[in-house]
Amino acid sequence: MAHWLVKSEPNKYAFADLQRDGKTVWDGVRNNAAALHLKAMKVGDEVFYYHSQEGLAVVGIARVSREWFPDPTDPSGRFVAVEFEPVRAFKQPVSLAEIKATPALAGMRMLRQFRLSVTPITSDEWATIRRMGGDA
Repeated sequence: MAHWLVKSEPNKYAFADLQRDGKTVWDGVRNNAAALHLKAMKVGDEVFYYHSQEGLAVVGIARVSREWFPDPTDPSGRFVAVEFEPVRAFKQPVSLAEIKATPALAGMRMLRQFRLSVTPITSDEWATIRRMGGDA
């Protein structure tokens, strides 16, 4: 099983919205590198849900419930979407400042390619962030 991090602006679609809805189609990704990450996701992969713009924190865990399919919002047919379902919210959000201050997370791809909305997470990064969020 692989692990991932996805970013969403909470005023557009917060983790609480995912919990309320029970699932969502993750569409609208137009960056080629991020789209390749979406294509690599498999059913059952777990995903950190990061609030961008406001909050700047990992707030919960979602799971891939449907692998990639053509993005219904892309008339060109070039890009893909996946479907997520909520797993659980963190007891304590893990802020970007905390992530940057943690030596074990210094190599996170999210910190090196900050503009990407979808990035892979290593097993060690996954375990560290879960502990920080009170989920381990």
